[in-house]
Amino acid sequence: MQLTTWLRLVLGRTFRGAGHRTALVAAGLPLHLAVVPLWLWLLGMMAALVRAPWAVAVTPLPVLLTLVVTPLLTVGQRRRYRALAGKDLPRPAAAGPGRNWKSAVRRLSRRALWRQVCYHAVAGPLLAVLDLAVLAVWATALVAASIYVWIWALPPQWRVTDVGYTTQAAYITAGGLALLFLGPRLTGALVRLESQAAEVLLGPSRTEKLARRVADLAESRAGVLDAADAERRRIERDLHDGAQQRLVSLAVNLGLARSTLGDLPEDVRKVIDEAHREAKEAIAELNNLVRGLHPAVLEDRGLDAALSGVAARLPIPVRVAVDLPQRPSPTVEAVAYFVVSEALTNVVKHARATRADVTVERIGETLLVVVADDGAGGADLAAAVGGTGLAGLAKRVASVDGTFSCRSPAGGPTIITVELPCGP
Repeated sequence: MQLTTWLRLVLGRTFRGAGHRTALVAAGLPLHLAVVPLWLWLLGMMAALVRAPWAVAVTPLPVLLTLVVTPLLTVGQRRRYRALAGKDLPRPAAAGPGRNWKSAVRRLSRRALWRQVCYHAVAGPLLAVLDLAVLAVWATALVAASIYVWIWALPPQWRVTDVGYTTQAAYITAGGLALLFLGPRLTGALVRLESQAAEVLLGPSRTEKLARRVADLAESRAGVLDAADAERRRIERDLHDGAQQRLVSLAVNLGLARSTLGDLPEDVRKVIDEAHREAKEAIAELNNLVRGLHPAVLEDRGLDAALSGVAARLPIPVRVAVDLPQRPSPTVEAVAYFVVSEALTNVVKHARATRADVTVERIGETLLVVVADDGAGGADLAAAVGGTGLAGLAKRVASVDGTFSCRSPAGGPTIITVELPCGP
């Protein structure tokens, strides 16, 4: 029983998937040989040029036909891999629409087309030789392993007169069985070689793969940023409509209790006064937290109103100039708001400035944000660490592919310049 199980495991491991791989090799043989007649024709025309000058007009025809059939053969190869191997070969970048002569020249000058021509005209015939060799190994293995079947199909008189056929047939059968075990390995190696050649020559180049990867990463990052911004808005709405309203109601009730219940003991009145004061402080802190997450005025009225509100709450005069013909995306708008808000907070805390200027304008597809103050200067972006301050602003700007610069010589002024990309 153990021997039977062992044989089943060995045979299953050896021949598993061999049929599909062999079918893949057999289906590729005609596709690999399709361009060979055209190249033989081209060689014949080139040889005929010596004897027949009229062949000059006919010589380009094989090349043109090769260019015509190359896309068709590529489609056939893709269908072969999809149907027999369950694998989709990656496609190169599209050439773009158009049916005029410029689009035709653009298609003929594409590297992807000439990589496909190289596959079908050069690599294809070489792979066809390997296909024939592997198929010949399979055919020889099957015929040799079943030699006794062929012998017993012969007339009985032949078996009687050729007594030594039994020993010879045993050797042939052993060789056929050895080739049967070798066939799956050769077929697997050939399929891997063909797959690598097809991916390199029929698929996108390394540059195109990197470009696609960068585009996919940029798209996924944009999705993450949008999701994070949407989550901040949801938290802001929940706090504003839930916890904040409850605190306001609590503060109102405590105020009513303090004013209407006049016969309370002094210690109870002190407790109510303390609770009322803490409730109002909690409301103020929650307002700041909600405003830091995503202020409602930014979503409702845009950057101009939101930044004007920030400037109005500061103890120094701030001039705000916003020139936006149309609003940028919510993510870019939120980044611009938080950059200005944090920069102005730093001005009040560290710059010892007497005034500040904020300018926001859109130049082409770029949102330009400039925050300047007349403070002491000395802010150093290179020395900033962690996720707060200038380092935090630079990271937030970089999250949307923006640029951040800070010019702050000793003695001032300090000028922070931010450029944020915004599509049409």
